[in-house]
Amino acid sequence: MVDIEQVDFSYHGEETHGSLHQINIQVKPGECVLLCGKSGCGKTTITKLINGLIPHFNDGDLSGKTIVDDMVVADTPMYRLSEKVGSVFQNPKSQFFNIDSDSELAFGLENNGVAPEIIRQQVDKTVQDLHIEHLLHRDIFSMSGGEKQTLAFASVYAMNPEIYVLDEPSANLDRASTLTLGEQLKYIKSQGKSIVIAEHRLYYLTDIIDRAVFIVDGKIVKEYSREEFLSLTDEERCRMGLRTLRQKNPPYSIISKEGGELEVRNLAVKDKKHTIFENISFSVSSGEILGVLGINGAGKTTLMRCLAGLLKEHSGQVLYHGKSMSPKERNAACYMIMQDVNHQLFGESVWNECELSRDDNITDAEIEKALTDFDLINFKDKHPMALSGGQKQRLAIVTGIVAGKKILIFDEPTSGLDYDHMCVVSQTLKDLAKLGHIVFVVTHDMEFLEITCDQVVQIGEQYFSGR
Repeated sequence: MVDIEQVDFSYHGEETHGSLHQINIQVKPGECVLLCGKSGCGKTTITKLINGLIPHFNDGDLSGKTIVDDMVVADTPMYRLSEKVGSVFQNPKSQFFNIDSDSELAFGLENNGVAPEIIRQQVDKTVQDLHIEHLLHRDIFSMSGGEKQTLAFASVYAMNPEIYVLDEPSANLDRASTLTLGEQLKYIKSQGKSIVIAEHRLYYLTDIIDRAVFIVDGKIVKEYSREEFLSLTDEERCRMGLRTLRQKNPPYSIISKEGGELEVRNLAVKDKKHTIFENISFSVSSGEILGVLGINGAGKTTLMRCLAGLLKEHSGQVLYHGKSMSPKERNAACYMIMQDVNHQLFGESVWNECELSRDDNITDAEIEKALTDFDLINFKDKHPMALSGGQKQRLAIVTGIVAGKKILIFDEPTSGLDYDHMCVVSQTLKDLAKLGHIVFVVTHDMEFLEITCDQVVQIGEQYFSGR
């Protein structure tokens, strides 16, 4: 079904980052193959070999051959490849072509010239099979990151490809949605579909994958059977830079509602049509890291945007040392690292991005240390938009560190990060708390939550089943 033979590849001007060396991978019909390794090791580049983005859209030096369903990828038009290969990207917005969910579900079929009646039948089947009735008739721009990710998968499922190529598909999903994705992958695998998945969060894939391909610096170091992969000790896994293979359900304590340095009292935010959340109350003090939990679409990011002064509350108060803060005052005191960091990277280079954000008291040496800590110093002259997803995420965190604001808000800071970089983010947040910052973390990453957050505030329904 998929045969990658002796492939070497390097992006033009990028002789090291993302390059591949002597890649050989075969994927049989009905097989699920995991691509794993640290950020920047070449996982995404391999997925681009299969879906045709390399060489049809990404220029570079390519040797070797990739064959998909008896078609040589380099010699096959993209429209032919898209009939066999469906791709779900790490950033779902990069594959949307419409502003409403119904049109997006139908778009791929329409683009392939499928008859209207068949399109309606296939979209209805997709909604029923994936249980996504709640995503119908929605404005895509009003969806949470997790809902967009689910829609992206559904739009590919509707086209019924033979091969699914997924790049970090769980990056924006809550725990329930991640487990649902796992069930969906089992279902399409039972239909004989082939799956190639590049992923850092591994726990939901343990009973789905057939093989795991471990990649270091663009080279396949070892290929594991499922049994061999699951037999890795925690020490071996951590040394490889891989996330946990076991589902985490960490203990947590609900934060107090009053008495802290920063207090949120009965906060509510509404849009024109409905209440996003209401009656939210909690308090937090300097030196604390507060996790913010909630299912996709519960209003976590909206709450943080309100706290940062980017949205005006409908009712309630935010107080600092007992004094009510206006949105403008909150904006001056807060720095928010957004879930989609593309919205806040504006510099001409990585270094320039840090200069734009830094506080007057931050020295060049401190910027250099932060970039070094997050493995970005070698990219200091590179344009931010040319970075990988994980590198952009790390750059946004660095800009927050050098901003020097009292209140720091991180929205899914470990999205797309490997184990090593997750640990770096965790330690950095702890160091910031020790320096007297108030740190908020919106996260679905239970492994990260367990080692980082002191307490949590929960938005909406219970996050953990049975609690």
